[in-house]
Amino acid sequence: MDFGLCMAKADDVELIVQAESLGYSHAWVADSQMIWSDCYATLALAAARTRTIRLGTGVAVAGTRIPPVTAHSIATINRLAPGRTFLGIGTGNTAMRLMGQKPLTVREFGEYLAVLRPLLHGEEADFSWRGRSAPIRMDMLELGFMAVEPRVPIYVSGFGPKAQALAGQYGDGLVMSIPPQPQFMGRALAAVRAGAERAERALPADFTVSSLTAAALLEPGETLASERIVRECGPWVTSSLHYLYEKVAAGDEPPPHVRGIWKDYVRQVEQTPPERRHRRIHAGHCTYLLPEEARFVTPGLIRSTCLAGPPQEVLEQVRALESAGLHQLILLPSLETQHPALERFARQVMARL
Repeated sequence: MDFGLCMAKADDVELIVQAESLGYSHAWVADSQMIWSDCYATLALAAARTRTIRLGTGVAVAGTRIPPVTAHSIATINRLAPGRTFLGIGTGNTAMRLMGQKPLTVREFGEYLAVLRPLLHGEEADFSWRGRSAPIRMDMLELGFMAVEPRVPIYVSGFGPKAQALAGQYGDGLVMSIPPQPQFMGRALAAVRAGAERAERALPADFTVSSLTAAALLEPGETLASERIVRECGPWVTSSLHYLYEKVAAGDEPPPHVRGIWKDYVRQVEQTPPERRHRRIHAGHCTYLLPEEARFVTPGLIRSTCLAGPPQEVLEQVRALESAGLHQLILLPSLETQHPALERFARQVMARL
C-alpha cells in the first residue's frame, strides 16, 4: 500500500517536503479555482523542493481548462520533476458548482480524455473548438519547454460506475473517494474492467487504484466525539454532505448513514437564498469546519467516511482495503491540523506496515 497526501496551498509546500521525509509516496495538489491556490504553480514550487515524492494534480478539473492546456501544464511539471509526475483528472464537482455550474457530463468527460491521452503520449489528437476540428500535437518538445517522456500516468477520477468505466477506457489508474469498506472496491473494479472491455483495451499491469480519505486516529481513552478528532476530520466529513446535497437535489435519496441528520442539515443550508446557495453548500470545503456544521460530525458519520479507530484498528482497515485491491490511500486532514496529522499517521500506521 502506498500513502499520499492531498494539499492545496501554494505557500505551504513545506508540507510536501515533510511528507517526503515521512515516507509518503505521492503528493496530490487539489484544483478548485474559486477557493484554493493554482495547482500547477504549487507543483512547480514542490518540484524544486523535493527529490523522490511523486507530484501531480489531485485532481485537475477538466471543465475549466481545454485538453491541450491541461496537457501543456502537466508536461511542464514533468520537465521539472521528470519521471515522478502524474495527472489526476476529473469532471470538477466542487470547482464547477462553486461557480453555479454543473460538472462535465460523462460523455463530455470521455471526449476530453480522448484528446488528452494522445497529447500526453506525444501523439496527434483531433481537437474540436467552437465548431472547428483540427489535428494537434505538442510541438518543439526537443527544446525542453515541456516533457511527455517519461510518460505521465493519467489517473481518472470517478465516483460512479460510468466515470469509473472511463478510467478503464483511458486511464493508467482510477482515483476516487469511497467509504473505508472493502466491498466498495469490488464495484469500482468491476466498472473499470467493463470500461476496458468496451474499449477492447487490456488494462496496464501497473493500473493503480487510489482513494481519498481522512484518518481519525484515536489516542488511548479518546473517542470519535473528541474535539481534536472533530477539528481534524470535520472538514472531510462535512464535504461528503456537500456532495450529497447536490445529488439529493438532483433526485437521489439520502443514504442510510446520513438520514438521522439530513433534514436538519438541509434546513441549515437552505437558510441561504437560492441565488447564493451554491457558495454556501461548499463553504469550508475540505479545509475548515463551519462552527454551525460541527454538530453533524458524529461518530457514526466519521466511521462511514474516514479510517477511524485506535492505530491497530486503522491498520487492520488499511490491510483489508489493500487485500480488496486498493493501491494507495490519500490523506486529507483539515488545513490547521495537516502537519501533525500526517506525522501521526506515518508514525502510528505507516511505520507498522
